[in-house]
Amino acid sequence: MLDTVHSSIIQAGKKLGLTDDAINELIKIDKEHLFKINLGNDKAFNAYRVQHSNKLGPYKGGIRFHPEVDLDEVRALATLMSFKAAAVGLPLGGAKGGISADPKDLNKAELEELSRKYARELQPHIGPDKDVPAPDVNTNPEIIDWMVDEYRKLTGDITKASFTGKSVGNGGSLGRDAATGRGGMLAFAQLLKHTGQADKQLTYAIQGFGNVGSFFSVLAAKQQPKWKLVAASDSQAAVYSSTGLNAAVLDSYKRKRGRFSDFKKRGVQVITNNELLALDVDVLVLAALGDALNKSNVVNIKAKYIVELANGPTSEAAFDYLTKKGTVILPDIVANAGGVIVSYLEMLQNKAGEHWPEEKVNNELERYMVKAADALYKTTSEKNVSLKEAAFINAIKNLTK
Repeated sequence: MLDTVHSSIIQAGKKLGLTDDAINELIKIDKEHLFKINLGNDKAFNAYRVQHSNKLGPYKGGIRFHPEVDLDEVRALATLMSFKAAAVGLPLGGAKGGISADPKDLNKAELEELSRKYARELQPHIGPDKDVPAPDVNTNPEIIDWMVDEYRKLTGDITKASFTGKSVGNGGSLGRDAATGRGGMLAFAQLLKHTGQADKQLTYAIQGFGNVGSFFSVLAAKQQPKWKLVAASDSQAAVYSSTGLNAAVLDSYKRKRGRFSDFKKRGVQVITNNELLALDVDVLVLAALGDALNKSNVVNIKAKYIVELANGPTSEAAFDYLTKKGTVILPDIVANAGGVIVSYLEMLQNKAGEHWPEEKVNNELERYMVKAADALYKTTSEKNVSLKEAAFINAIKNLTK
């Protein structure tokens, strides 16, 4: 993933006529924090926080708990965050954090200890005007609340603006849970308006029906009735129906910890994740992990549009193949920016001692996403480049003002 991110920056930088030194300055990481967390039961975990750039404002980026977290992944995601914030016009920098741990292997007391020790270790390097972490893969408002409390104990900070993605009762913003899925839906809908496809019937499949993917589809069912969900996957299997799936039913099933491999409903087939990726649909929404599309499976992709709701879900080789084929890819640094936008709105609320109604949050999110999608399409048209190149070009322009 790191090579793919760097390649995107280099290509966009060259399109703008930047020197090699200027491009390297955009790639350069400010600081890296690597440490080990030892729990009281002698379990030990590698932990990371990479701060890529604060040219536009305080570092911002999530924390993921996953056994495959490593330094290169965190570097890549931190870099992407800088460009994501810049691409959508936020006064924020980019960072990312992670712990090489599987929360499923920890009881609640161990998870809380791990979370608090992570915040304790990073306390000198983070804060409301320095670096504001947020939840990511396998982290949630409860984990963030523990970190906020630990930071408060160490610093006396009572704004709770030290982290975003908190529970609503602890200073979190309404609309945050749905923000990434909602933002992706809004950006894609705006892109369709620009390409004259807004009134067309579309079929779509979601790879990764977790928090982000489920909100995308549930909200699309309400606001985009011409989009038909025909397939969705979890980590083990996928469900498919040519006549359409009910997003709300799937969401309820998954929230009750149901597995798609066990899903039973007349007219619905259980298929493999690879079969889902190869479906003949108009739109493939990638909402799982990085490198979902790669050189081993890209030749099977038939979708006309790809929406990157996950971070880095399309490898460089897959991107090149699909772009030459004419597939339109809405890039992650715009498509999934809804989360960081509402995180920014949460920071504003915390610092002002306010708590906005959800309608106001959603309206602000829509304003940012529509503006970013418009700018994306404008650059694509003017420079005759892909949407991904346009996103990085727009980001670089903001980072080098």
